[in-house]
Amino acid sequence: MHLGNLLETLANLSFVWPWMLAFLPLPWIIRRTIKPLHKQHSPLLAPQIIARIEDQLPTENLIEASQTTKRIPLLAILLWLSLIVAATRPVLYLDTTPFQASGKEIILAVDLSGSMQKADMYLKGDEVNRLVAVKSVVSEFINRRQGDRMGLIVFGTQAFLQSPLTYDLKTVNTLLDEAEIGMAGNNTAIGDAIGLTLKHLYETNSGHNAVLILLTDGSNTAGNVNPLDAAQKAQQMGLKIYTVGVGRVKSRTGLDIFMTNKSDMDIDTLTKISDQTGGQFFLANDTEQLAQIYQHINQLESVEHEIFSYRLRTEFYPWPLSLAFLLSLLLAWSQLRKVGA
Repeated sequence: MHLGNLLETLANLSFVWPWMLAFLPLPWIIRRTIKPLHKQHSPLLAPQIIARIEDQLPTENLIEASQTTKRIPLLAILLWLSLIVAATRPVLYLDTTPFQASGKEIILAVDLSGSMQKADMYLKGDEVNRLVAVKSVVSEFINRRQGDRMGLIVFGTQAFLQSPLTYDLKTVNTLLDEAEIGMAGNNTAIGDAIGLTLKHLYETNSGHNAVLILLTDGSNTAGNVNPLDAAQKAQQMGLKIYTVGVGRVKSRTGLDIFMTNKSDMDIDTLTKISDQTGGQFFLANDTEQLAQIYQHINQLESVEHEIFSYRLRTEFYPWPLSLAFLLSLLLAWSQLRKVGA
């Protein structure tokens, strides 16, 4: 099992600098082109000794005509090979395809007020509450926006930044899935949600291509910021706001006109917010319509060109580099043994 994983890992290795392999034959090229100097050896003998053994000495001078060409030690070959492999920077990519960054910055603002508990939406034939329907649709939208930086704001009586702008869309999706109705209060602070978005964009020096998708089923019933004032500030900062109304809107007749329910959707304000900032207002009466809305937004905010790309990877060059270090120690030790002998 482990051998199979090792072979699979080696098969998937890539090299950042494969051109370093061109240096592999360099030691052999140097050895062939640059010849070592010949040395002439003459015996250092005292004259008295030479006189005694003169008849035994050869008539020609003791000259080393040709030196025996020594082979490169195996340890040196392995050392050089390890250095070259390390220099090519072998890497294992963790992603099958390059990560493309588009430069879009999208913040999702999701209403968690008590009215989102109303079960008037259908998901795969089952009746579900508005938040469950929103989670199923928005989750798919997040997955489609690979390469964008996304953030998440939840709001009720107060607005909270759940996730700052990040490329980690999986975390944004997880935080959205963990959101529960009432965790931010039971009222609806639309103005505060927009204001918190503007504050975050200002603090992170973002907003050039920023988009806010504000999803609610009510009207502004809490908070310190007027939604239209916040929309005016968003227009000045260049923030585009798409407002999405969720739930069925019933026409009010008879006594309903005089018995105002503050949780009813304020379509007029939501439309003004989107129009003032260059976005659009959408009304979703069911899950299918909500999915079509997010698909439409996905197309409106498509990116024509990419800014940069990268892939998560694991570097493997320390392994051959460590092997080269060990081989150098063995080579030095073997040379010292020869000198000592």
